[in-house]
Amino acid sequence: MKTYNFSKAIGRSGRYISLGLLLTVSACNETELLNPAPVTSISGANAFDTPDRILGLVNGIYKALKNANFYGGNYYTYQEARGEEFINRTSNTFTAYEAWNQTLNSGSNFVAGFWAAAYATINNANILIKGLTDNPNKVSATLTKQYIAEAKLTRALSYFSLVTLYARPFNENKGASPGLPLRLQAETTTANNDLKRSSVAEVYTQILKDLDEAEADLPLTYSTALLNTTRAHRNTAIALKTRVYLNSGNWAKVIEEAKKIVSVSAPYSAATGVNHKLQTITEIFTTNYTSTESILSVPMTELDNVTGQSSFPYVFNANSEYNLNPSGIWGDTEWKSTDARRTFARTASGVQFLTKYNKPSPFLDYLPIIRYSEVLLNYAEAAARTGDLATATNLLKAVRNRSDASYTFPATAVGAQSSLIGTILKERRIELLGEGFRSNDLLRNLLPLPAKSSSSNSAPAVEPSQSNYTFPLPNTEITTNKLLLS
Repeated sequence: MKTYNFSKAIGRSGRYISLGLLLTVSACNETELLNPAPVTSISGANAFDTPDRILGLVNGIYKALKNANFYGGNYYTYQEARGEEFINRTSNTFTAYEAWNQTLNSGSNFVAGFWAAAYATINNANILIKGLTDNPNKVSATLTKQYIAEAKLTRALSYFSLVTLYARPFNENKGASPGLPLRLQAETTTANNDLKRSSVAEVYTQILKDLDEAEADLPLTYSTALLNTTRAHRNTAIALKTRVYLNSGNWAKVIEEAKKIVSVSAPYSAATGVNHKLQTITEIFTTNYTSTESILSVPMTELDNVTGQSSFPYVFNANSEYNLNPSGIWGDTEWKSTDARRTFARTASGVQFLTKYNKPSPFLDYLPIIRYSEVLLNYAEAAARTGDLATATNLLKAVRNRSDASYTFPATAVGAQSSLIGTILKERRIELLGEGFRSNDLLRNLLPLPAKSSSSNSAPAVEPSQSNYTFPLPNTEITTNKLLLS
């Protein structure tokens, strides 16, 4: 048995184009045994030679997504720190203090690190797409289409994560602002490093193009619940489209996509593909990471996980660096003690800490990227904004009553369009707390990032007109991409 380790890393503009896999293949041929290939590397020339190597490259795009600066940990940490739901206790610049107190700058480690991790994931996807196109018949036509679709979904998710952090909100001017360098070609050198920014609208157009094409070629399901949770399938693309369309204010398209995977009436579920539906909320985060509520999650294992200061569970729970803000959603009196989501907290030193991710070291909690409850809330908000208050209310109730069957929304909270939209936005704060949504929900609605404070620490509000409303572009890109600011 031979083990091949193929990896390539090239620094470009602060990005690392990394392509790695660890494959194990059988060596049953005497000639091969007597004349083994080098065990330390697989060249780019033969990386696509066998189905096993190609599958390793597919797994590599998910591995890149799980980078500690990306969906492996810091994405959640920095997104949550920017909002108002948590209070910083340590002033530790390595665990998002600059994001919490709104002083991130172009030289900040995370500003550069997140950019690098996201673009590395994008380039891994681009390399996979090109390699499969250039090496036909190495796997079946169906698998080729599927693998390319997985790469496109991963690329779309990466660009969405970047454009919502480093560019002005789409809803500010219908995406006319400068967006990102839109890199769609596989790169293994720095030759094409200089690239101007496409507009926000152009980035969104590419994201949706990738997702539409991914939807057409992804499998309906995989053979196991684990794969249905950790690899993209058709409903993953549909669910992500509801998020992207919500972010751009295209309510009709949110509804159109949501109807593909949400039944007409409760109990809501997806009729085709993976049978997504709401499950017991406490089990989702403790004992059953691969339930049908989980549409896409980042898995953690003892051999492949994120620990230390890049681990969201470590920073927000185990190391007690951020407590729940009593002036945030945690202090909302309409969020009753009978709600099961209230159990995701522990008390220490007179304050509460989020325990949604409560595994001890080495922190093997799965981190959710998309859950079915988010799709229901996306649908509810779009329905409310288009005047379908009955549908919106029913979807909202499904999410709330899953966790608190005894709760009834006051008529004042759901009786009029404006109040219902506000109630849905509040439910998002409760349901998606600690899952990286809050600061983007503020930005897409062009709302200020609120001030927050404790007896020992404070952070100012940030208005939409201020330059630090979004992340600055990293110095590593500014100094090496001559066309970035052109």
